[in-house]
Amino acid sequence: MTSLPQVAPRIAKLTALGLGVTFLATACGGTSTPTATGSASVNAAGISCPAPGEGAGAGAATEAPNAGAVPASAVTTDTPLKLGSLLPTTGSLAFLGPPEVAGVNLGVKEVNEAGGVLGKPIEIIHRDSGDTKTDIATQSTTSLLGQGVSAIIGAASSGVSKTVINQITGAGAVMFSPANTSPDFTAWDDKGLYWRTAPSDVLQGKVLGNYMASCGAQTVGMIVLNDAYGTGLAENVKAAFEAAGGQVVAQELFNEGDSQFSSQVDKVVAAKPDAIALITFDQAKSIVPLMTGKGVKPTQLFMVDGNMSNYSTDFQPGTLKGAQGTIPGTFAKDSFKKKMLAVDPALNDFTYGGESYDAVNLIALAAEAAQSTKGVDIAAQLKAVSEVGEKCSDFPSCVTLLREGKDIDYDGQSGPVTFSDAGDPTEAYIGIYEFQDDNTYSPIKEEFGKL
Repeated sequence: MTSLPQVAPRIAKLTALGLGVTFLATACGGTSTPTATGSASVNAAGISCPAPGEGAGAGAATEAPNAGAVPASAVTTDTPLKLGSLLPTTGSLAFLGPPEVAGVNLGVKEVNEAGGVLGKPIEIIHRDSGDTKTDIATQSTTSLLGQGVSAIIGAASSGVSKTVINQITGAGAVMFSPANTSPDFTAWDDKGLYWRTAPSDVLQGKVLGNYMASCGAQTVGMIVLNDAYGTGLAENVKAAFEAAGGQVVAQELFNEGDSQFSSQVDKVVAAKPDAIALITFDQAKSIVPLMTGKGVKPTQLFMVDGNMSNYSTDFQPGTLKGAQGTIPGTFAKDSFKKKMLAVDPALNDFTYGGESYDAVNLIALAAEAAQSTKGVDIAAQLKAVSEVGEKCSDFPSCVTLLREGKDIDYDGQSGPVTFSDAGDPTEAYIGIYEFQDDNTYSPIKEEFGKL
């Protein structure tokens, strides 16, 4: 196969990332108690936290005004935009599949209700990504590419994406992940065809490391999935926590497919850390009971997007009460949740739904801007529709501006979207959440950072 032309030049491929984080609020979980200087929070583990802030959800996208009738495209296509999704319906991230698939379906629905892309409705084909224990992703990718998709939305797991990224980009299709956070993709030789709406774990790691320190933890232990996601996130958590004056006293790895975690738990608990970061996927279902059985208080546990799930049917009430965790992206607005539930009434989690919805809209808008449904042409316009133009936040309003000959700056349900030349978001929110007595989580605050 001849080499594909370079699109959207990646002059900003970075060997190091500068990062600034703005703290929008400074709350940690727990009950509020008065102090001499105001209100502070002290959780059940005795870790003193700063005073809770107000305005949770401040980073969410504003409601778009009624765009009215969408003008017809002056350019139409004989080849409809065909999308594939490569999202988990089985495996250790299967709990993330429903909101991601719903986000994709909602985006496709709204684009098609507005007349489609270049005069034709989008076609969508869904396939399972599985996890790294299987070869499902490769089989699904082969099927999608064989059906002529121009872009594939997925995978969710960074480890899974690494197994198929060369296959997808080598075929000239766009690979657009709503959930990959491994920093490795920033410098990947992807021919300009790999993009994501989830920020690199350079940001999530910095936020979580700083947050644990702000809650008074001086020592941290970590149990880490030994893959691109786990070790990359752990590295950034450790760097941030140590920069804040803390010490990582234990870090234990496990591999995808492992089912026994007693050794890792025993070593971390023996180090007697103030806080414990669980950087896992659904292995948390096995690890958490081992931790609490060893006397670890849930308020000492800090989780991440790979295991932030609602565990109401998995644990006894109160098992996770006071545990906290981070998820990239802004808090989902109630109006967006309502739309998601109309697509899938069974949803009880909305993680990465906004990022998936935004991926569809951005691909559709880039196709309109390129006046083409070819993958390489779409990729060449993705950065342009995310920056330096008139702000808009849904397909009807954005495509109206495009068809009027105006530049657009799409900001979506996942927050502000401005791409670097490497296809990464250059700014993002990280949400911090706390588990309640029923082992479901609620938002505490958001932190905004730039990469």
